[in-house]
Amino acid sequence: MIDTRLSLMEAISFRRTVHARYNGGIVKLAPHLLFERHGDLFVSALNLSKAWRSPEEQRLGQFKLAGLEVTELLEEVFEPLATYEAVPPRSDDTLLLAI
Repeated sequence: MIDTRLSLMEAISFRRTVHARYNGGIVKLAPHLLFERHGDLFVSALNLSKAWRSPEEQRLGQFKLAGLEVTELLEEVFEPLATYEAVPPRSDDTLLLAI
């Protein structure tokens, strides 16, 4: 069994993609940062499974770790979004790890 939190920390540290189960489906994510909000852990990640109309439209989504299960840490590396800034989404969020 894979520990989701540890897998995401490794993925962020080494800019590796992951396959994860979220809301009943499998998604491929490029995790950029891990943060805490009101005692819950979240990851901001680019959903590579989503059909984006253009690269300019791509943005990070927020995934609550309680509903996310990493099924595989992939060897594939990613480049951060050009617009990415290593700050949590809200001012009262606590940044734990970022690329």
